[in-house]
Amino acid sequence: MNPATAVLVLVLLVSLTTVLGLVWRRRQGRVTRSNGSADAVTAAQLGLSASNSPRVFGSAATLLQFSTEFCTRCPGTSVLLGQVADARTGVRHVDVDLTHRADLARRFKVLQTPTTLVLDRDGRVRARVGGVPNRAALHAHLDDLARDVQESR
Repeated sequence: MNPATAVLVLVLLVSLTTVLGLVWRRRQGRVTRSNGSADAVTAAQLGLSASNSPRVFGSAATLLQFSTEFCTRCPGTSVLLGQVADARTGVRHVDVDLTHRADLARRFKVLQTPTTLVLDRDGRVRARVGGVPNRAALHAHLDDLARDVQESR
């Protein structure tokens, strides 16, 4: 390969890698809305026992976090989601460890940790966040969810 072709290939590879990295970075932490048409998520599907807590999910919404033992961003995400849940009435934070539960990762299409699903009061997935969630976007989505509930009454 002549030097000009090698330089051209190198420049193209660096450009492609940069674009892919920017796209990936832009998608991290964004709340992607869902219409909630899928089947409801249940505590039994997640391997959670209702005997530990009378109500596993929140009466208004649930922030369902999928994490693993090796995830470095998961503890910080857990703190953030706990703070968001504590600040809102009827919202709970549930953390599910996928380290030994590949079946759950497949079922909920979890490709990275942390992944957070926002469930409505019926357990239907209303939003999905890959990576560390944006606190303001999460609050805005929970506000929208509460508004939807008020309008449906």
